[in-house]
Amino acid sequence: MPLRVELKPFERIVIGESVIINSAGRTCFLVEGEAPILREKDTITPETAAKRLYLCVQTMYLKNDPEPYRTACRGLLDERAEDRDLIAAVARQVSDGRLHEALKDIRKLIEHERQPLTV
Repeated sequence: MPLRVELKPFERIVIGESVIINSAGRTCFLVEGEAPILREKDTITPETAAKRLYLCVQTMYLKNDPEPYRTACRGLLDERAEDRDLIAAVARQVSDGRLHEALKDIRKLIEHERQPLTV
C-alpha cells in the first residue's frame, strides 16, 4: 500500500538519500516502495542535537545535582561524532564538573552547525 504524503509550501522531506523541497503550493503524492522517509520536522539536525545537549548540561548546572543527567548527556555526546575534538572537551568538562565551561563550548557547536538540512 503506498504512503500518501502531503507537503506544505517549501516543506522538506527526506526520501532515501535525497532531500525533496516542495514548491510554493501544497502538494500531495504517493510513495511506493521501501525507501526510508522522514519529514524535516521529524529529523534531528546537528543543531537540534547540540541544543538538546545544551539543555541537558544546563539542567545539570542549575540543579547542582548532575548525576541523574550524566547518562543522557553521554548519549547526546555520542550523537555528535563529527565534532570529536569539541565533544571530547565538553565530555571532559562534564566529567570534571566544569559545567559552565561545557555550556560555552556547546554554544560554539550550535553556532557551528547552523545550516540547512542536507543528506
